[in-house]
Amino acid sequence: MTHTTHHFESFDGTRLAFHTEGPADGAGRPVLLLHGLFSSAQMNWIKWGHGKRLAAAGFRAIMLDFRVHGESAAPREASAYPPGVLVRDAAALAEYLGLEPDGFDLVGFSLGARTAIHAVGHGILEPRRLAICGMGVEGLSEWERRAAHFKRVIDEFDTIRPGDPAFTARTFLKSQGVDRVAARLLLDAMDDFDLARLSEIRMPTAVICGDEDHDNGSAPDLAALLPDARYIEVPGGHLNSVTKPELGEAIASFLSA
Repeated sequence: MTHTTHHFESFDGTRLAFHTEGPADGAGRPVLLLHGLFSSAQMNWIKWGHGKRLAAAGFRAIMLDFRVHGESAAPREASAYPPGVLVRDAAALAEYLGLEPDGFDLVGFSLGARTAIHAVGHGILEPRRLAICGMGVEGLSEWERRAAHFKRVIDEFDTIRPGDPAFTARTFLKSQGVDRVAARLLLDAMDDFDLARLSEIRMPTAVICGDEDHDNGSAPDLAALLPDARYIEVPGGHLNSVTKPELGEAIASFLSA
């Protein structure tokens, strides 16, 4: 198995990083993995072995660092954050790699799950199978409310103290070294998802969520709204379900079916 890091220029010339794990000969069905907010491919997929689990199952894990995250650029100009920018970045990577419709699988956690839903629901990406992790109905339809929480984390970063509901997110943001100016611009580039578009997501889908994860609303309800989906429960809450082997095992098992 090999693990390599690459860079490419997205639709607007922003330099983004992506990481791959898979067979040394480059074979294996491509799986595009999208991480969560303030996180990275390293923190969500590599550190806890999920990329390796997919590689061991015969897949080629392709793990994007969103702009402002990981080893990707974090421009501070508002023009670098048009509406739907993360969907456009994921589509740019798929085009760069020559991923054909129905020729790859798509996985997202939290922000990555939202991005995947937006991309597939609007017909921008057409994966063979889709795995949505750490996401519920409210996380899609009530983004403005969720975004307000993270904007407060950034805007009041220096005054948030232990005991404040925003302190955990502040601590995680600080630990990841995310550029707060760029992150604030990114939050304004996202919008709510029209739940009526869920009917357009017809490929087999797994909605995978921690048994203590309620940050983005009801994952079972989200699965019920999708035409061909099933809910898979794994251990943990929103911040630690991604650290557990059961998440990677559930993804690999679903994609291998």
